[in-house]
Amino acid sequence: MTVLLVRHARSTSNVARTLAGRSPGVGLDPHGREQAHDLVDRLAALPIRRIVRSPLQRCAETITPLAAALGLAQQVDERLSEVDYGSWTGRKLDELGGEPLWKVVQRHPSAAVFPGGEGLAQVQARALAAIRDHDRAVAQEHGPGALWLACSHGDVIKSVLADAVGSHLDQFQRLMVEPASVSVVAYTPHLPVVSCMNHTDGALPPAKCNIMPAAVAVATSAEHEQPEYDGMVGGAPGVAAGGPAEKAMEV
Repeated sequence: MTVLLVRHARSTSNVARTLAGRSPGVGLDPHGREQAHDLVDRLAALPIRRIVRSPLQRCAETITPLAAALGLAQQVDERLSEVDYGSWTGRKLDELGGEPLWKVVQRHPSAAVFPGGEGLAQVQARALAAIRDHDRAVAQEHGPGALWLACSHGDVIKSVLADAVGSHLDQFQRLMVEPASVSVVAYTPHLPVVSCMNHTDGALPPAKCNIMPAAVAVATSAEHEQPEYDGMVGGAPGVAAGGPAEKAMEV
């Protein structure tokens, strides 16, 4: 299955440079509302089968125009909610930069636990559980290769991407996930494959969203009940190991 990881569009807290966390009433600013409507042009042509989102207002406002255009209901999953930043919630980012914990968050996020809140390792665990659960459900309902979407928050998405590329959580600050950006992960039987990260401009190319059927050799023997993915040899475009050159495509 392939998931589109969409970060919410620009919020009022993003502009104010405050750590919104799970504060109620944090919606999109005017530019963020434009970004939300732009998502329709960017993604509505794709065969998205399911939309799942964080329960927070800024994610609801981000994904509602697209869901309406696609005629899809929005499933809310608490596991995709923003980090519980505890007593850091609502504070200015410039102020938080002086806290001793700030350096831990930047250099060793796997060890960071927010006062009165949760740890980033906990965040990654719950987010990955949510993504994997929905991915299996979409596969059962729509078959191999189906496309679905999860709308969440910057740190949550970065933690999922870090896992997908095989990186330790301590490296996740090296990843950039901007407001209204789209990142694409295909969960194949063998390994996750990231075909796009932090896409913010224009329509998302369909080739970025359908890795398994187009880029891999499909095993149809009794030994293989699911499409089989092998990494590209020599980069992309390249040759799928064990398959003809025409099976390969740029991802």
